[in-house]
Amino acid sequence: MSGYRQGMEVNGYKIEPGANLVRADLRNANLTGANLTNANLVIANLTGANLVIANLSGADLRDANLTGTNLTNANLSDANLWGANLTGANLTGTNLTNAKLARTNLTGTNLRNANLVRANLTNANLTNANLTDTNLTDTNLTDTNLYLANLQDANLQGANRRNANLWGVNLVRANLTGANLTDANLSRADLSGAKLVRADLVRADLQDANLSGADLSDANLYLANLQDANLQGANLQDANLYLANLQDANLQDANLQDAKLVRANLSGARMPDGTIHD
Repeated sequence: MSGYRQGMEVNGYKIEPGANLVRADLRNANLTGANLTNANLVIANLTGANLVIANLSGADLRDANLTGTNLTNANLSDANLWGANLTGANLTGTNLTNAKLARTNLTGTNLRNANLVRANLTNANLTNANLTDTNLTDTNLTDTNLYLANLQDANLQGANRRNANLWGVNLVRANLTGANLTDANLSRADLSGAKLVRADLVRADLQDANLSGADLSDANLYLANLQDANLQGANLQDANLYLANLQDANLQDANLQDAKLVRANLSGARMPDGTIHD
């Protein structure tokens, strides 16, 4: 494996664990395999740098510029990236366990197969980000912008996505078991085949969402907006749909056993037997 020896200098900066690299100019630097554990990289410029398989565990990267940086398979566990710019960065397979990513700009980033377990993405911008097969277990996605992001086959079990903007997001077959999606905007999202068992979808906007074949058993959909949603073949057993808006929704072949539909709006909805509700 190629990499830098501890103490090697790059662009006049010493590359080693715990290095003080505040405001360092490391644009386009080749830092493949570099060991920068616990390094201070606050406001550093790493635009276009190559940090493949680099170890940045515990590093302080607050407000750093990582635009277009290649961090494939890098280790950023416990790193502080608060306010950093990662627009267009490649984070494929990157370990971001427990990383602080609040207010980071991750627009268009590639996070395929990345590990974001227990990471904090509060107020982060993930517009058009690729999160396919990403592990987001117990991740904090409060107020996160995931507009048009791709979360196909992602694991979001136990994730907190309160107030998240998920308009048009791809969540095909995603695991959202027990996820907190209170007040989330999931309008036009593709959740076909998704696992939403015990998910909290109170007041969630699911208008025009595709939930065909999704497992919503025991989910809380109190006051949720499911107008025109596709719920064909969905499992809604024991789901709470009290006061939910299901106007013109497609519920054909859906499982509504023991679902709580008190005061739900079903006008124009296609029911499990194919009939249209008055």
